[in-house]
Amino acid sequence: MPRQRHTVIFVPDARARLRKWQVSNVQLALAGGALLLLALAASWLAWSHFNTSVNPAEMSRLRHENARLRQVNQSFESSIESLQSKLTASEDRTRQLAIMAGLESLGAGADVGIGGGTPLDGAAAAALPALSSLGVRAGQMAARLDAIEAKLGERVRWMSSTPTIAPVRGILTSGFGTRSDPMTHGPGLHQGIDIAATAGQPVVAAADGLVLLAAATAGYGEAVYLSHGFGLSTRYGHLSEIAVRAGQRVHRGDLIGRVGSTGRSTGSHLHYEVRLDGSPVNPLAYILDGSGGPS
Repeated sequence: MPRQRHTVIFVPDARARLRKWQVSNVQLALAGGALLLLALAASWLAWSHFNTSVNPAEMSRLRHENARLRQVNQSFESSIESLQSKLTASEDRTRQLAIMAGLESLGAGADVGIGGGTPLDGAAAAALPALSSLGVRAGQMAARLDAIEAKLGERVRWMSSTPTIAPVRGILTSGFGTRSDPMTHGPGLHQGIDIAATAGQPVVAAADGLVLLAAATAGYGEAVYLSHGFGLSTRYGHLSEIAVRAGQRVHRGDLIGRVGSTGRSTGSHLHYEVRLDGSPVNPLAYILDGSGGPS
């Protein structure tokens, strides 16, 4: 069968020479086959690419990983909500302690960050503001607790420094204020109270304090003066024996001397004074028990 030829004429423009190509049926068949092979190769490459991208094993792994991350996120959200609840309860208890400690104000920003916070929407990014808020609130509560601790410590020192016990066991024979002077029998001012007791009976410190004086004095005889801080001081007169020295620190209930009748005294007893900012006050207003010291 004779080869058939086909002429292809190319006309660049109206003035240019015509260009002609002759192609046979074989050449056309080869060109068509080449184009078909290129199309098939391109199709195979595309199919191979997309088939690999949606590999079932990889998809299964990604689904499991996504489910695991959702569980972790839910657990994280639950933990945040639990911490918010616990922190809110702790803040309430801190406020109650502040009231008990007598704190009227906890400083600037003390009331910031109260409440349970905004519910999380399930995204990890949404939990970051909640975590930041928890950190701020925890820091504020730590500062409040420091203030409460300092205030309660001051109150404990104040309570320890308040003369709340009777310094000796005995009978009250003379009260605080105006009275008939036991020596002159004329009008006089009694700056403390007299407690009659057996000579040698222990006399104890009515509160924690520092010994200012432990020596014989005019009128008081053998005496001990204690400074308790907060403007409070106590005096113990007419002792037969002194058991402390000046500069010594004592605690409530410590032995400081023994009952006697030294100085301006008519018999065995303890003269006991309480002074506030240097002025005598009634000791009975401070004594909370009647047991006194050890027998």
